[in-house]
Amino acid sequence: MTKLLITRNLPQSVVAAAQAQFDVTYRDKTTVMSREEMVASLSEFDAILPTLGDLYSAEVFAAVDAPRTKLLANFGVGFNHIDVAAAKSAGIAVSNTPGAVTDATADTAMTLMLMSARRAGEGERLVRSGEWQGWHPVQMLGLHLSGKRVGIVGMGRIGQAIARRCHFGFGMSVAYFNRSAKKLDFPADHVTDLTELAAQVDVLVTAVPGGGETRHIINATVLAAMQNHAHLINIARGDVVDEAALIQALTDKAIGGAGLDVYEQEPHVPEALRQLDNVTLLPHLGTAALEVREEMGLMAVDNLKAFFAGAPLPNAV
Repeated sequence: MTKLLITRNLPQSVVAAAQAQFDVTYRDKTTVMSREEMVASLSEFDAILPTLGDLYSAEVFAAVDAPRTKLLANFGVGFNHIDVAAAKSAGIAVSNTPGAVTDATADTAMTLMLMSARRAGEGERLVRSGEWQGWHPVQMLGLHLSGKRVGIVGMGRIGQAIARRCHFGFGMSVAYFNRSAKKLDFPADHVTDLTELAAQVDVLVTAVPGGGETRHIINATVLAAMQNHAHLINIARGDVVDEAALIQALTDKAIGGAGLDVYEQEPHVPEALRQLDNVTLLPHLGTAALEVREEMGLMAVDNLKAFFAGAPLPNAV
């Protein structure tokens, strides 16, 4: 029977589905795998179901001469923690779970947009402090989102889901930065220069995959181009944003605020960022709904079942 390692704790329904098909070793932990565990796993298991933080790097693959593992069935749409080229060179296929995460991640983007624009985190802290003095006409004035202009950086599945919510739900005009123009079912302007996009929108939202090509795509130049009332929202990967440059922009109040669900050195969040009132900070909640995590896990199991049945890999990376 195919030996499978599940590297992190997952919903029980997902574990049960995997156990029904495979000889499962379940690492029921919240912590990421160590280098030693990852190296050993490539020799001990036919397949591995890893997730964000399990850093299967080129160095890890190089440490195993003839890996037993044939598939890394990643739990999550993002796979920048896996060196896919090195995996394939070692004869290991990689899959992911797109689609399942789209709506949940887009919902989180909208949560952050509203929280940042309307200063919800700051307001909640004020109430909890016991220092709120009651309503008055100029209390904590924020940015009204309806009818504003949103800029989407990356117009894939998630970017489009965010844009639809903005356009149909809030009457916002949409502009986007993407390698190529997209055929969409709503009006949107394709802007080919990211700095130009940053300068013309009230909210700038990142929805690009992680990796070398997008690292620090939101940098000091892009932040400097933003209007001083505009908000930055990051639900992509932490290193998409130059965190030091963002901290400076927020400290100088050069932009209106920011909403972050991911961080450059996650789970470390710089003290300077945590001390700022004009940023909303969430603990990577993007897909944190039980039914979504179940769907992601079952999609990963479907990838495993198809692969070992000799069928085409449904979600090959």
